Amino acid sequence: MVTKRMLIDAAHPEQTRVAVMDGNHLEEFDVESVSRKQLKGNIYLAKVTRVEPSLQAAFVDYGGNRHGFLAFTEIHPDYYQIPVADREQLLAEELESQEAENDEAEAIEAAEVDAEAGEIGLDDKNVEVIGGDDIDGVEEKRRANPTRRYKIQEVIKRRQILLIQVVKEERGNKGAALTTYLSLAGRYCVLMPNTGKGGGVSRKIGSGQDRKRLKSIISELEIARGMAVIVRTAGADRSKAEIKRDYDYLIRLWNGIRDTTLESTAPALIHEEANIIKRSIRDLYSSDIDEVFVEGEEGYRTAKDLMKMLVPSHAKKVQRYSDTVVPLFSQYHIESQLESMNSPEVQLKSGGYIVINPTEALVSIDVNSGRATRGRNIEETALKTNSEAATEIARHLRLRDLAGLVVIDFIDMEIHRNQTFVERRLKEAMRLDRARIQIGRISPFGLLELSRQRLRPSITETMADVCPHCGGSGMRRSKESAALHVLREIEEEGIRKHSGELEVTMHPEVALYILNHKRAALDEIEKKFEFRITINEDDALIPPNNVIKRDGVISDDTSTCNDRNARPSDDGERGSGEGGKNAGAGGHEGANAMKTAPRNRSKVRPVSRLPAIPIVLCTG
Repeated sequence: MVTKRMLIDAAHPEQTRVAVMDGNHLEEFDVESVSRKQLKGNIYLAKVTRVEPSLQAAFVDYGGNRHGFLAFTEIHPDYYQIPVADREQLLAEELESQEAENDEAEAIEAAEVDAEAGEIGLDDKNVEVIGGDDIDGVEEKRRANPTRRYKIQEVIKRRQILLIQVVKEERGNKGAALTTYLSLAGRYCVLMPNTGKGGGVSRKIGSGQDRKRLKSIISELEIARGMAVIVRTAGADRSKAEIKRDYDYLIRLWNGIRDTTLESTAPALIHEEANIIKRSIRDLYSSDIDEVFVEGEEGYRTAKDLMKMLVPSHAKKVQRYSDTVVPLFSQYHIESQLESMNSPEVQLKSGGYIVINPTEALVSIDVNSGRATRGRNIEETALKTNSEAATEIARHLRLRDLAGLVVIDFIDMEIHRNQTFVERRLKEAMRLDRARIQIGRISPFGLLELSRQRLRPSITETMADVCPHCGGSGMRRSKESAALHVLREIEEEGIRKHSGELEVTMHPEVALYILNHKRAALDEIEKKFEFRITINEDDALIPPNNVIKRDGVISDDTSTCNDRNARPSDDGERGSGEGGKNAGAGGHEGANAMKTAPRNRSKVRPVSRLPAIPIVLCTG
C-alpha cells in the first residue's frame, strides 16, 4: 500500500514549504516567504478613503501597500448610514426571504450531489463547476441580495470605519479585494459571524445520511441570531462533541476579535490568518495521511501543539525529522520535482510534453505528441497523449496555483467519443482541487477553456523576481539592433543642436560592435554634424539603454528606449562613471583603442518604443 505523507520544511526562517506526497508523487505544494506573507483571511479595521459611484465601490485604507477595493455588494447593510427604521425594515425583509432561499439552496445542492454521485448530465453541460474549498465556497452561500433601492454614494461616506476581511491578495498594480462579510475557518466548521443565512453542510459531502446527521447537529448548536455555520468536508464523519468543540473555539475567536476591534484605531490589523503550518494542518491534513514529518524545531512544536488541539488522537503522527545530513525534501526526492515546476515544459511518460505559458490575460497550455509513438494510428496516439496530459495539467495547475482563464490546446481528435473521454479524464483529475473550477467542452478547434479560482499567489510570483534584462518578456534587443538604435539617437542629437563634443555611454557589447563594425557610419556622422563623438561603456546599462552628454552636460533629449529596464544608481542618476572606457570615433583601430575617460553621473529618461526589431533570447 502506498504511504501518504505530509512534509513540512521549516528549517529556514525565511521560507517555509509544505508538500503532500502520495508515495513518491507530489500531490500538493505550498510555500510562504517572510518577505511576502499572505494577506488573504486577515481582518482589519479600515477607513473609507474614497467612494466611487461609477464603480459602485469604495476604496479603503486598511494599512496595506495600496488601498483595497470594496464592492457595494460586499458591504453589510449594518454599515449603511440610513435611518434606524429603514435599516430595521431592510434586515427584516432579508430575514423573511432567508428561510425560502435556504430551502431552495438545499434542494439545488442535493440535486448537484446526486448528479455528481451518479454522473448524471455531465455531458449535457457546456460549463460544469467542480472542485472548490469549503472556506472559499462561503462567498456563494452568504451573499445577501440587498434591495436595489440604494446606491453606494447614498449610504457609505468618506472616513467611515469598517471591519473588513481580505478575500483576494494584492497583485501587481491591483489592490486587495475586501469584504465586510467575515468568515472564520476551523478544522470542521466555518463560522460566519455577521451572516444570518447560508449555513449548512458542505456540498462535497455526498452521503444523504451524513448530511441529515450534520444538519441535526448544527440545529442543536444554539447558533446566535445573525450568525451562520457551515460544516466542512473534514467534519463528515465527526461526532457531535468534536464539531461542537470546534464551534466553541470559533466563537471564542470571534469574541476576541470583537474586543480587539473596540480597542483599536483604524487602520489596524485585528486578526491575522494562521501561518502556513497551521493552515496546512487545518486544511490539507486528512485521516488518510499516515505520517507528518517536520524539519525545524520551532515548526515541529507549532505543528505538534496544533494537532493536539484539533485532532488529539492523531498527534502521534507528527514526528520530528532528525537527519542532520540529508534535508527533508531531498530525502523524499521533492527538490527535483519542484525544479520541474519552474520550467514551462513538462515531459510526459509517453514521450509527449506540454508547454505552460502564463500571460497577462490567461494561461495557455499546449499539448504536443513529441516522441509518443505507442498508438497504432494518429487518433490512438492523440487519445493516449491527451489523456495523460489531462491528468498532468490538473496536477500542475494545482501545484503552481495557476488561476484565471486557462486555455488548453489538445491534439486534434476526429472521434467525438475520444473528446468526451479526455474531458471526463480532466474533470476527474480536478475534482479534488481546493480551488473552484468552471470547465467547458473541447471546441471544434481542439481548445478547452476553464476558469480556476485564485487561492494564493502562484509559485512564480512567490519565488521569482522580474528579470532586469528583459522585463519579464524572456527576450531582449540584439546588439546589432541596439547599435543601430544608438546611431539613430546620435543623429537625432546632431539634428537638434550643434555641439563640439558628444559623449555616448552604452553597454560594452554595443560599444565594441559600433567601433568594430559601424566605424564608417560614426565617422560620417562626425563630419556631417561637425562634432567629436566619444564612446563610453557601462556594464549597468542594458541594451539598448544609453546616455548621451553634450559638452559635458547631459542632453535634455537623451533617453533610453525601455525605461523599465533602466537601472539608475542609488542617487537616481546614471551616466559614465570612474573607470569607464572610451575612444574617439576616428584615428584608432579595434577594441583595444578604447581609453579610460572620466564618467559623469547622468539621468536616464524613457522614450516611446520602436517598431518590430530583431531580438535574441534573454540570458540574464
